[in-house]
Amino acid sequence: MKLTLTVPPNFHFWRTVYSHGWCSLPPFEVRKDEARLHRLFALSSGTIVEATIEQRSPSRVIVEAHQEKTLTAEQKRELLRHVKTCVRLDEDYDEFYHEAKKYKQYRWIPKSGAGRLLRAPTVFEDVVKMICTTNCSWALTEVMVENLCKKLGFKIHDAGYTFPNSEAIAGCTEKFLRKEIRVGYRAPYLLELSRRISKGELKIELWRTSTIPTGELFEEVRSVKGVGPYAAGNILKLLGRYDYLGIDSWCRKQFFEIHKNGRKTSDRVIEKFYEPFGKWRGLFFWLDVTKHWYEKKFPF
Repeated sequence: MKLTLTVPPNFHFWRTVYSHGWCSLPPFEVRKDEARLHRLFALSSGTIVEATIEQRSPSRVIVEAHQEKTLTAEQKRELLRHVKTCVRLDEDYDEFYHEAKKYKQYRWIPKSGAGRLLRAPTVFEDVVKMICTTNCSWALTEVMVENLCKKLGFKIHDAGYTFPNSEAIAGCTEKFLRKEIRVGYRAPYLLELSRRISKGELKIELWRTSTIPTGELFEEVRSVKGVGPYAAGNILKLLGRYDYLGIDSWCRKQFFEIHKNGRKTSDRVIEKFYEPFGKWRGLFFWLDVTKHWYEKKFPF
């Protein structure tokens, strides 16, 4: 079953897919030989859909659903909503591109269609994954996320595994998360997050539509145990708020090389450098340090 999404002129599928490392974390899977993004989507009806996504023309993205039973009209709409959420088709980047064109060194951004950051269908998945990126190598992040999917998600034939919901993680023990998922010190944080969500005490899915000031939302995100300034700043980017940089050791190193000839500086110096970009500073920062990725269709 093939479904179509109309995309704006400034949309670039692969720039979005490879905007950061989420595309290499399951349930996402880049199938380079097919030039498609693959993922399992869990619908509210309980149906799990295997889908591949590709851009076949400048104005269209094709979503191909592989399903034994025909999807209902509502299921088709829900699947398309999930895809739009993941590739950020529900956001307007015209203002950001207008700002980028003011600076010679950033005019490559609107020309290349960069700026949209791939995200999960749910805030829960994004937050869990972000916690799994803290204080560790990317290789360990991949191990943790793969274990979460394989040991707590649903397997669909040979299509892969879904990302576990909050109930699946909430039902685990701390020992299981440490030993089987290998999340280490993050175990109690993931348990508390999942259990609070399962009990209805924490409604993080509302963060994407929240209208409270960004500073307040940042503090709300920070109130989740295990989420520090780095994680909160990057979670905000996935919520469509770019006021915070979300600096980590890799980003620092990139900034030093690009702007300081390898000389180390403080985070305050980095923050001051991007202050002129206002509410978009976090996005300018991220695109600055990842610019070299956009030289290739598949940078990693």
